[in-house]
Amino acid sequence: MELLHLAVVAVIQGLTEFIPVSSSGHLVLVPLFMQVPDQGLVIDVAVHVGTLFAVIVYFWGDIWSMIMGLAQVIKGRRDPRAKLIGLLVVGTIPVLVAGFALNYYLPSGVRSFRVIGWTTLGFGLLLLISDQIGMTLRRIEHLKLSDAFVFGMAQVLALIPGTSRSGICMTIGRIMGMERREVARFSMLLGVPAILGAGFVKGWEVYESGNGQLSIDVLVSAGLAFVFALFSIALIMAWLRRASFTIFGVYRLILGSFILAIAYGWLG
Repeated sequence: MELLHLAVVAVIQGLTEFIPVSSSGHLVLVPLFMQVPDQGLVIDVAVHVGTLFAVIVYFWGDIWSMIMGLAQVIKGRRDPRAKLIGLLVVGTIPVLVAGFALNYYLPSGVRSFRVIGWTTLGFGLLLLISDQIGMTLRRIEHLKLSDAFVFGMAQVLALIPGTSRSGICMTIGRIMGMERREVARFSMLLGVPAILGAGFVKGWEVYESGNGQLSIDVLVSAGLAFVFALFSIALIMAWLRRASFTIFGVYRLILGSFILAIAYGWLG
């Protein structure tokens, strides 16, 4: 792939992966406007892995706390810090099972303009509504395992392109009455095992292909995605100190309508 194409894909993925605007809704437009072939699932996952490391760096305090809590549990001691690990495990199981099944039966995924347009628009509207009606009372420590399972099922919906994994998690969290920054934080932490699982599967495929050039492309795109994802995470966490998800919901309505206009030929 050309460096410019890789850079565009990586920057878009990094900026949009952890804000609720649908990264796939943006990536589907790249081949159209740059007149290049689709970047393919392997590069898609490579930039996801880059964003994974961005989450680990930004939320290192939470991750270290979980490690310490797990160490205490292994020693036979109860530790409240280990609870978050349980929540993440339960919230990850549904999407891992569904993701492996989808990769087996439909390895190329779904890249329909119409599907992405409708999901970008529809789930954007749902985000707007949930953010307006949801209370802001609950934090991560208030979540139960049953709540985590609901998040996990929501992530399964995110396997449909245009849904946005972060977006659907933030929507569900707001419906549950979670504080905006807390649901954003939990959504990003929940993305770590999900992205790790997808990255492992596709990374193994890259290894077995023996394509050295492809491996270089993967490293470049992952590195760029890491930088821009780190910036994006810091930006949304700062934004949610004083504002809501409204701007993201409105943006999705505009983006979804634009994609549908292209899909149905309304733009001539």
